[in-house]
Amino acid sequence: MSEVTVASRYAKSLIDLAQEQNIVDAIKADMDLFLHTLKGSSELAAVLANPIISQAKKINVLEAVFGGKVNKVSIMFFKLMINKGRGEVLYFTAQEYINLFNIKRNITKAKVTSATALSDANKKTLVDELQKAIGGTVVLDTKTDPSLIGGFVLNVGDRQVDTSIAASLKKMKKEFAAKA
Repeated sequence: MSEVTVASRYAKSLIDLAQEQNIVDAIKADMDLFLHTLKGSSELAAVLANPIISQAKKINVLEAVFGGKVNKVSIMFFKLMINKGRGEVLYFTAQEYINLFNIKRNITKAKVTSATALSDANKKTLVDELQKAIGGTVVLDTKTDPSLIGGFVLNVGDRQVDTSIAASLKKMKKEFAAKA
């Protein structure tokens, strides 16, 4: 079974448990902390993925890093995953939990890349328009890329809208080449 499939099943179980105990938001915050910590510590990621390191050591490391910082359900979940030999999929499970959380709360992530930094008014307008179009809440991630020359590239889920000048120039170049 692929890591994503395994992670998805564990994440579904965790979100079901969190709903039963009315701690969905707390577990989401724990998964955010876990992902942030793992991204910042390649050593921790290596320890969790290493099959040579004993399960007891992995659990001790997780308790040392997250003990007192996360909900007891999260710690128990981490222990369960380690004891089942699934330490290498903890990262994907945390990501999948956040995805399921976003689906349940009707939260959509969008990413906009622009040639220059967007003003707060532009960000608000973009978020408002997206929320009208797709419904729910939109969380916007912004990035700048001067190579776009002007305009922006918007990604929402699997859809992309490219209004950049660089893309328009490439399109025109292709059209001229095809006609020549």
